[in-house]
Amino acid sequence: MKKYIYILLIGSILSSCSEYQKALNGEDLAAKFSIGEELYNNGKFGKANRLFAQIVPSYRGKPQAEKLMFLYANSFYNMKDYYTAGYQYDRFASSYPNSEKREEAEFLSAKSSYMLSPEYGKEQHPTKDAITKFQLFINSYPDSEYIEEANELVRELDGKLEKKAFDIAYQYYKTVEYTRDYNAAIKSFDNFIIEFPGSTLRETALFYRLDAAYKLAMNSVERKKQERLEKAKVYYHSFVNRYANSEHLDDTKDMLENIEEELKKYSTKS
Repeated sequence: MKKYIYILLIGSILSSCSEYQKALNGEDLAAKFSIGEELYNNGKFGKANRLFAQIVPSYRGKPQAEKLMFLYANSFYNMKDYYTAGYQYDRFASSYPNSEKREEAEFLSAKSSYMLSPEYGKEQHPTKDAITKFQLFINSYPDSEYIEEANELVRELDGKLEKKAFDIAYQYYKTVEYTRDYNAAIKSFDNFIIEFPGSTLRETALFYRLDAAYKLAMNSVERKKQERLEKAKVYYHSFVNRYANSEHLDDTKDMLENIEEELKKYSTKS
């Protein structure tokens, strides 16, 4: 009995392969569609995709074209070809604005961009593109069944950009002893603080910004020193007003004392 079942199984597989090859090499568009859909439903997305690709141009304008185009886009997504999938989903949404599948297509287009987002240390254009697409989706479909997932993925992508921005600023800060480019560190932390106001790294960013501004002021030439001391003092107050119980408070108090001591020289001169 086992041998008989095995023979039937082999026969079924060979027959299926034969049908696929016949459809692939034949001219019957309906057969290509039907067998492609069957393969798609059985999870054989690569084979289905090859058949769909052959007939997409011929089905334009036909009633079955909408279904075909959506399955075609989905086959790329399931093959993990996210770049092409995103393009095909966008094309579907544009071609069939009244389709009941448009919402899903736009969500999957955004998710395709999400899947292309690299680790935070690399260039983040795909991440920004994914966020833009998700925001458009969220604005267009506030009651969508995908809204919770879309919001969650946006938070994840924002976190990646946040970590990237902080690391860039920190790299400037970490090398100022050698580069003396305090302004680059200050500017990078300024950008981070503005762009990510709710970040959990905000306290650290404000402290590093203050420290960079303090070091810049203390090491400045005379003609720029007073102005930079006053700026560092502003950064000190920005920090302590928000984080009165910070673990960095003792360090900041020492900075303030030194700043005030230096500023006395200018009040004496005037």
